[in-house]
Amino acid sequence: MAEKNTTDIKALFVFEVMGRPPEHLKKALEGYMEKLGENKGVKISRMEIHEPKPVEKEGAEDLFTTFAEVEVIVDNVNLIFDIILNMLPAHVEILEPDDIKLKNFDLSEVASNLSIKLHKYDEVAKTITMERGILMKRLQEMQEKINNLEADVKKPKAKKKPAKKKTNTKKKSSKKK
Repeated sequence: MAEKNTTDIKALFVFEVMGRPPEHLKKALEGYMEKLGENKGVKISRMEIHEPKPVEKEGAEDLFTTFAEVEVIVDNVNLIFDIILNMLPAHVEILEPDDIKLKNFDLSEVASNLSIKLHKYDEVAKTITMERGILMKRLQEMQEKINNLEADVKKPKAKKKPAKKKTNTKKKSSKKK
């Protein structure tokens, strides 16, 4: 029997996906779990991918959701945080050991990685907010142009007065021959 490393950590992760078609969801999760298992220091001890089910929400017709439960054994706590930050599981549960002793250096590394990730998300959020503002301004300008065009089309056009027939006011002199 293999000897257990005292620094090993056993954890349960739950990964969720939503999309269509349902067959694709299972394949996508299988690929995602395969990617997880390829990480150095990560060993998958149990994995269960559940059958996709239709999303029961108005406006979500033809969408399906499913999830995978994955138990992993990692050889250090930093790998747990790497998985959390890079793969974004829906749920994390540390199963073993009951107590984890962290060195100052390891905790600093985890905190730094978390800070870097949060800064990246903040940058993306600010960029999207700025771009949204620009798009909303352009949309408003276009709406105003459309409204002006519609108003021009709806305006009753000034009717032209019919041209008066020229009448010859000169009396023809009648010459008798």
